[in-house]
Amino acid sequence: MHRLALVALCLLLLGCTKSNRRPASSLERNIPFREDGRLAFVRDGDTLVTIAIEIAETDSSRQRGLMERTHLPERSGMLFIFEREEMQGFWMANTPLSLDIIFVNGDSQIVSIAKYTRPYSTETISSRYPARFVVEVPAGFTDTYGILEGDRIRWRRHTRPLTAARP
Repeated sequence: MHRLALVALCLLLLGCTKSNRRPASSLERNIPFREDGRLAFVRDGDTLVTIAIEIAETDSSRQRGLMERTHLPERSGMLFIFEREEMQGFWMANTPLSLDIIFVNGDSQIVSIAKYTRPYSTETISSRYPARFVVEVPAGFTDTYGILEGDRIRWRRHTRPLTAARP
């Protein structure tokens, strides 16, 4: 009986002490998703699924991509916009999420898909054909919604409200 009480007391004391866990690293923080627009995956004129997108169109936003993101809302992703259609290469360094990476040409047609990419990998994931757009979505998205090479995307940016002019 005394041993049981002693064990219970030790467990109680351990529960009241400070945690020895390391503080969360920058890779464990959750960066909020910013909805910049909507993107639809289309086959033969029919919409398969529509997602919210965060748009990466500057060099710095394209380089950062989804690095350090620990979560994406359901039916969301990132649209990368490039100035010209060319071979594209992505990597997963500092990216804790497994992703499907969808390469899209200048005519909005999906030309290749890299599924279930490996988190934190420095291996380059390349398009098989030149692409002007790239869409990153959570791993398994393309299988879940039946997205295939040859399908198309349609996207639109949300309009931003104009700020009032100062007198």
